[in-house]
Amino acid sequence: MLKSALSVLKFPLLADRMCVDLKSGVRKLNSSSTIARTLHSTASCQKLNDDRKNMMSILPAKDQGTDGEKIINIDSLNIVEDMFPTPETPNKLFNGIPFKDIPICNVKVSPNNTIICLTDSQGNVKMLHSCGREGFKNTRKGTNIAAQATAISLGSRAIGEGIKSVRVKISGLGPGRMSAVKGLQMGGLNIISITDATPVSWNPPRPRKPKRL
Repeated sequence: MLKSALSVLKFPLLADRMCVDLKSGVRKLNSSSTIARTLHSTASCQKLNDDRKNMMSILPAKDQGTDGEKIINIDSLNIVEDMFPTPETPNKLFNGIPFKDIPICNVKVSPNNTIICLTDSQGNVKMLHSCGREGFKNTRKGTNIAAQATAISLGSRAIGEGIKSVRVKISGLGPGRMSAVKGLQMGGLNIISITDATPVSWNPPRPRKPKRL
């Protein structure tokens, strides 16, 4: 009780608002005075709230297709129109040239190298380029960066020869499979079609016997 009385004496502001009953040892708050405490939000919390509001306003609208009410029928959009060849495709004009007369760019992809050969519609070789001739050595020849650089160089040479549109035939599997096509487009060539000519063996050799553990 004495400690509580002494603590009140140390703080005169509290002494005015509190009366100490030394007999009961109970501290009572005067009804005439009230203690008010205000709460303030920090600047960081306010900033987080503002950032969240800005983020929510930038987000795109909810996809209506997921609700099931406004699903678009893909078959009715005719997306696959002229995607596959037809009997009239060889005579169809692309930039004023029939499809059958457009030069062919053959891309031979392997895990160790990428070879690109540009021929005319009859199969006569016009130019040949590979990752090794581009300056890449050893294991770097089989990377996608080497294939892309090789395709860009050949595309620039083809543009210099007056060739603007080509058909692409890809054969083989390797890292430079898609990079070569991208490089031809970056070189300035207009790719009309892409054909996968990778040979598939229907009767492959018998696999090796698994190692016995």
